Amino acid sequence: MAQVKICGLSHPEHVAAAVDAGARYLGFVFFPKSPRAVLPQQAAALMGDTPPGVARVGLFVNPDDALLEQVLAQAPLDMIQLHGAETPARVAEVKALSGLPVIKAVGVAEPADLDGLWDHGLAADMLLVDAKPPKDATLPGGNGLAFDWRLLTGRKWLKPWLLAGGLTPQNVAEAIRLTGAPGVDVSSGVETAPGQKDSDLIRAFVAAART
Repeated sequence: MAQVKICGLSHPEHVAAAVDAGARYLGFVFFPKSPRAVLPQQAAALMGDTPPGVARVGLFVNPDDALLEQVLAQAPLDMIQLHGAETPARVAEVKALSGLPVIKAVGVAEPADLDGLWDHGLAADMLLVDAKPPKDATLPGGNGLAFDWRLLTGRKWLKPWLLAGGLTPQNVAEAIRLTGAPGVDVSSGVETAPGQKDSDLIRAFVAAART
């Protein structure tokens, strides 16, 4: 069964829905421009009752060391997700600074973009294959956009990976079938409006991905 990450959580009832449904990863966004952003103290409260075996992931976009240290001092993260233009060298720096595994997101729109998965696979502990955002986008992810999943058919990467980008309860099973993804990540696909998660959609997504 595919592992599931629910990203952009900001309310206790949605965290509980994700855990109860069987999500393996819970994502908390520390990027102020996002409608899903939370403060470190908010995230700490949301993470308080996370059971063993469920990883708490902090999402950052091109963070400096000061921001990372501020968040880590307050929120008990298990992993860090880098969703900006971080280089493999910066990924390695963040791993050393935090002492935590790092997920690196790589945007894909065409075959040439797949090279980034090999480059970052040398430094990151896990990869997140997402749709490349439009040039005028204000967010690096969570835009509800999909890419041609057939680009990933039959491919192997150096590290474990999650598929993201435009996934919904209706299409996640097909996306897994086409790509062979061992895990999936969703944010906008379980929302009724940007930043507004829906517990029923969360449960439906996890159920579809795991079957």
